[in-house]
Amino acid sequence: MTEILDIVVVGGGINGAGIARDAAGRGLSVLLCEKNDLASGTSSASTKLIHGGLRYLEYYEFRLVRESLIEREVLLRAAPHIIWPLRFVLPHNKGLRPAWMIRLGLFLYDHLGGRKLLPASQGIDLRRHPAGEPLAADLRKAFVYSDCWVQDARLVVLNAIDARERGAEVLTRVECVTARREGKLWHVVLRDRHDSSGGSQREVRARALVNAAGPWTAEVLEQRVGLNKAKSLRLVKGSHIVVPRLFEHAFPYIFQNPDGRIVFAIPYEDDFTLIGTTDVDFTGDASEVKISEAETRYLCDAVNAYFKRKIAPADVVWTYSGVRPLYDDAAQNASSATRDYVLELDHGEGRAPLLSVFGGKITTFRRLSEHALEKLEGVLGPLGAPWTAGVALPGGDMPDADFAGCLRRFQQDHPWLPADLARRYLRAYGTRAEKLLAGATGLQGLGDHFGDGLYEAEARYLMRNEWAETADDMLWRRSKLGLHVDAATKGKLDAWIARQEIPARQQEMA
Repeated sequence: MTEILDIVVVGGGINGAGIARDAAGRGLSVLLCEKNDLASGTSSASTKLIHGGLRYLEYYEFRLVRESLIEREVLLRAAPHIIWPLRFVLPHNKGLRPAWMIRLGLFLYDHLGGRKLLPASQGIDLRRHPAGEPLAADLRKAFVYSDCWVQDARLVVLNAIDARERGAEVLTRVECVTARREGKLWHVVLRDRHDSSGGSQREVRARALVNAAGPWTAEVLEQRVGLNKAKSLRLVKGSHIVVPRLFEHAFPYIFQNPDGRIVFAIPYEDDFTLIGTTDVDFTGDASEVKISEAETRYLCDAVNAYFKRKIAPADVVWTYSGVRPLYDDAAQNASSATRDYVLELDHGEGRAPLLSVFGGKITTFRRLSEHALEKLEGVLGPLGAPWTAGVALPGGDMPDADFAGCLRRFQQDHPWLPADLARRYLRAYGTRAEKLLAGATGLQGLGDHFGDGLYEAEARYLMRNEWAETADDMLWRRSKLGLHVDAATKGKLDAWIARQEIPARQQEMA
């Protein structure tokens, strides 16, 4: 007899993981399938900000900005290990937006969301502030405001972990082959992509199907479900470049450009500066997305207009690109297309509901998840009360959300850990770093050292607890160690992974 679940979620990005977590926490039976690794698409290709979206005020998206600003503080409390505050510097360029407009925008930004944890905006003199030192001499005035940084791919993984611990089944590298309505139920066929023969399939039935496949939402609708309803999706490519560190202080910048867009320059992984993003309408295979030469040059030119030190494409050490699955609001250009989310519910009398997710930004995933459950509740009946506000994500249960205090205690408890490694472990895993250490009393207790501060204990933890299966999973999604390790370290990690058995799934594929 084929099992019957409450909800099957297709897509292991931030929206799919967030919906699965919320639903599982309400006591629903949930299965999430992701055809690749968690956060392998758009959700690991963001600018890595939990923010209100200051520029969205120009498009009068006050509801989205207000919701985002409220969520900024909710998420900061829920995950203080992977989310932390930053003070952004916005230099005033006299030839672009006037100062009064910026002041008005920042006043609204300070007050729309009921800010409690973060300091308000202020004006600064760049001739006296450390943020002015790397900037061109003609820039004298700037504004400073608060937003937050997030390790985006880890945010996805933490939601998936919480979903699993609340009863959901999370399957990576398992794709939805077909989903067909059979009366009030969905009949879903899943295929394990580890099986090159294609014979390892499993069939489940579900009361509801959630399509949270991001850039592949249209593909799921048209090729898996058999509907022709992809007209609401607009694909927009955003690309980033990473260069060696351009400044010594900790203040990120937000730069205005003559084309009306903004570009961020953010301290990144201690040794680098992250610059982005672009907005380019995209057609093609989202799994093959990559930055263009024109985008690289655009980002270099954008920051060169502000910094004394100039950069060129030859300075770029790494790039990444993602495809944003925006709701098509018929905006004239990609930059002005709405970042708000739209949830489309397809159902009818006696028909199983299909909920498709369009748009959204990483900051609002939790509210999007709540709204998704509200939509389904209108069809399926009572699904339990919202619960995720005020509940810490795995590893985020730090007293008073105080990362600095938790780090001091962690270092006191493990004085043998090098300071940089202790900080990295706590930033990545929060209070669950203790589980990674598993009682070790010295570096020898962490197993083989692959090099560059990467030990066997961490690789084993990621494989056993976070669905990591490959070096890229570990070095580029669960972390950004790929920027820091050399080829010899990666080779040792690859060899170690080849000797391991992939952990058994929670439930074997039929």
